Parts: sequence; structure tokens; C-alpha cells
Amino acid sequence: MRLFQDAALQRIFGILVAILIVASVVGYLLAWRQRRGAGTVSATVANLNSRVRAWWVMCIVFTVALATGGIGSVVLFGILSLLALREFLTLTPTGIEDHDTLLWVFYFFTPLQYVLVAVKWYGLFSIMIPVYAFLLLPTLMAMGGQTRGFLARTATVQWGLLTCVYCLSYAPALINLDADNFAGQGAKLLLFLVIVVQSSDVCQYICGKLFGRHHLAPNISPNKTVEGYIGGGIIATGLAAGIFWITPFSPLAAAAFGLVIVVMGSAGGLVMSAIKRDQGIKDFGTLIRGHGGILDRFDSVTFAAPIFFQLVRFFYHGGAF
Repeated sequence: MRLFQDAALQRIFGILVAILIVASVVGYLLAWRQRRGAGTVSATVANLNSRVRAWWVMCIVFTVALATGGIGSVVLFGILSLLALREFLTLTPTGIEDHDTLLWVFYFFTPLQYVLVAVKWYGLFSIMIPVYAFLLLPTLMAMGGQTRGFLARTATVQWGLLTCVYCLSYAPALINLDADNFAGQGAKLLLFLVIVVQSSDVCQYICGKLFGRHHLAPNISPNKTVEGYIGGGIIATGLAAGIFWITPFSPLAAAAFGLVIVVMGSAGGLVMSAIKRDQGIKDFGTLIRGHGGILDRFDSVTFAAPIFFQLVRFFYHGGAF
């Protein structure tokens, strides 16, 4: 399904562009006003503007990917997985003795996972990494003969491959998931996922700044608050219900799926924040100017995508992949 042949996708992208234009103008005016008054821009406004810029980049990239059909999205997420995996493994404990194993990770298992997604081989796509890769990789590392930190190094490689490749690959897999009475329109499911995940992230940030009083996990992410989590989650869930018309769901079902996406996306962000705290870093990378790396932007998607895929497949899909 191509973007420019689908009225619903054209409409939702038009709405997104309009929102981003308004957000960009508001952010510019807030920054301009603060520069005139205090001479500097507050961290809150600067962070908000960086999030809007990141949204612009993602909107443009997703437009190009969806406009080229399913293969474009598979290639896009394959590249994102490689970049995210590089960020993760660069900042976590692996050594020179692991290089041969990492070659298998980057040049065999990662591309193979996305090939399986592209050819719609769900039976192998769903177990290739958590079964075959998880058994082969520690075997290869053991054959290297280095026992120092073996468990930590093995777990690091497996965790990176699981989150950055396996979990993230479920996002483009949505395009190939022909839900009941929704055949050939899987791109809308992917768009639904990304909109809800990212709007939840932004709304939780804004609600936290406006109403936040109680920290959600102060030792892991000091900026996350209970009020931000609840307020942003409610708004994102309401948004999910509001855009039910791009999915095969009823408004109530869309809200339920939205709530699941919000909860799992928040869990992903929290877990990745804990990893960054453990490693003593603020961001996984610097690829997105002012807003970290690929994994910093897609940490929520890694947890939300596989759960959303499996639920849609269970409730709205009677056949094979």
C-alpha cells in the first residue's frame, strides 16, 4: 500500500504536519520571548523544541518509507536496528574477544531477521533470535576461550540483539499483518503504534512539567512523575481512540490498544533509562541533534511493538502471518 494512494494516510499525515507546524511556531515564540527577557532559553523549552525537531525528522523518514511500500519500511527499520545495536554495544561491556560473535550479530542475524519479516515467514521470524541466536551466540563466545566476564558479556550481546533487532522488527512486521477486513493496510497499524508511543512520550513530559509532584522512579529517571505518567497516558489513550478510523478497531478497542502501548512504551523507556544510569551516560548516542541517539527515540517502541503485534494478531487475524 502506497501513501499517496490512500486517503486515510494522507489525512493523518496532513494532521501530523499541521500539529508539527503549530508546535514549531509555539516553540519558536517561547524561545524568542525567553531570549528577549532572560537572555537564555530554559531547559524545558529547549527540550520541547528538540522533541519537535525529532518528530519532524521521524515524520519525514516515515513518509518516505511508507510511500515506498512495505519494503521501504523494512529497510528503514533494519537500518535503525543496526544503528541502535551499534549504540547499545558500544556503550556496554564487550571486548575484543567478542568481535567474531559480533560479526554474526551485525552481518547475519540482524539482516536475516528483516529478510524474514519482508518475506512474511512468521514461523521463523518469531523464534529465530530468541531460540537459535540465543543458543549459538554464547556457544561462539565460549569457543573464543575467554571466561572473564563471560556471563555479563553474553547477556549484553543477547539483550542488545533482542531489544534493538528482534523487538524493533515487530514494527515493520505490522505492515505485513493482514488484519481481518483490513488486508493490505498494515501501514496504518504501524502509524497508529508510532503516533501513540511518541504522543505518550511528549504528553507525559508536558504533564510532568505542568503538574508533576511525585517522582515515578527517582533513582532511574528523576524527570518522570506519577502525574506525568497518568496525565500523558490518558491523553495518548484518548488520542488512540480518536484515530480509530485508521485501524480495524472500534473506538473502545483502539483505546484499549492505546493503553497497552502507553504502558509498554513507558516500561521500555524506564528500562533503557536504568541501563543508561548503570553505564553512567545521559544518552545512547548523538545522531539526533539535541535529543540523543536512535535508541533514545525508539526505546518505547522496542517494548510496545511486539506486544501490540501479538495482540492484533490474536484478536484480529485468523490466518497465517
